[in-house]
Amino acid sequence: MITEQQFQSELNLIISNAIREDVGDGDHSSLACIPASAIGSAKLLVKDSGIIAGVEFAKMVFNYVDSNLKVETFIHDGTEVKYGDVVFHVHGSSPSILKAERLVLNSMQRMSAIATKTKNYVRLIEGTGAKILDTRKTTPNFRACEKWAVKIGGGENHRFALYDMIMLKDNHNDFAGGITASIAKTKQYLKEHNKDLKIIVEARSIPEVEEILKAGGVYRILLDNFDFEMTKKAVQIIGNQCLTESSGNINENTIREYALCGVNYISSGALTHSVYNMDLSLKAI
Repeated sequence: MITEQQFQSELNLIISNAIREDVGDGDHSSLACIPASAIGSAKLLVKDSGIIAGVEFAKMVFNYVDSNLKVETFIHDGTEVKYGDVVFHVHGSSPSILKAERLVLNSMQRMSAIATKTKNYVRLIEGTGAKILDTRKTTPNFRACEKWAVKIGGGENHRFALYDMIMLKDNHNDFAGGITASIAKTKQYLKEHNKDLKIIVEARSIPEVEEILKAGGVYRILLDNFDFEMTKKAVQIIGNQCLTESSGNINENTIREYALCGVNYISSGALTHSVYNMDLSLKAI
């Protein structure tokens, strides 16, 4: 999996690129009417309900823009919030606060929406033993924040990217000449390149589950678009030979039933690609 150092590097890249994109050669609106020496304060106001996420990321943004900005936190990441709550105050240079404002809001609104949806899914499968996973279906150049938000909401991160885990999906298997060939070639590749990466293989049917088990050396089998009965049968066949994951058009109405089939994980791209931003604003005080 991705290391903490790699993760921090990704966050730093997100911030630097977002500020470059938004500020360019200067925040001319602020430069035109606010003295460079002006000092002020602002509050992060919640105008919605859900799970707040991105507080720590906001601190990173403020520090990047101006290390002299001070943040006074009242509500921490992962806390349930309601309309009217104040998450933090930020004090310092008024131009600096304004320069950081849009990145802070855009990030926190999306991160909070993801954390809220994740928490809802986690609650729906409570007591089943299954865990919620995200996917790579994230916003380009914002993946680290979105996966961070999933963890804040109580979910777990799947692989971070293509480089930290092997995942053989239907196209890989078809292009490689079948599941058995795909797994064999992957094992040889890992050996030749001295890489220790876990292998996940997608199955589209019970016979494919059996073929994967026969090939061996697989960390987890992805049961893609299986119905409830197929999932139960696959879990029974797999037993303790490897971990199991359900995926494919699973929603709030079906997620608990899939969890009750006995799978270890349920992955959902909807956690990051189908959310409505939480309404937040940064208001001068």
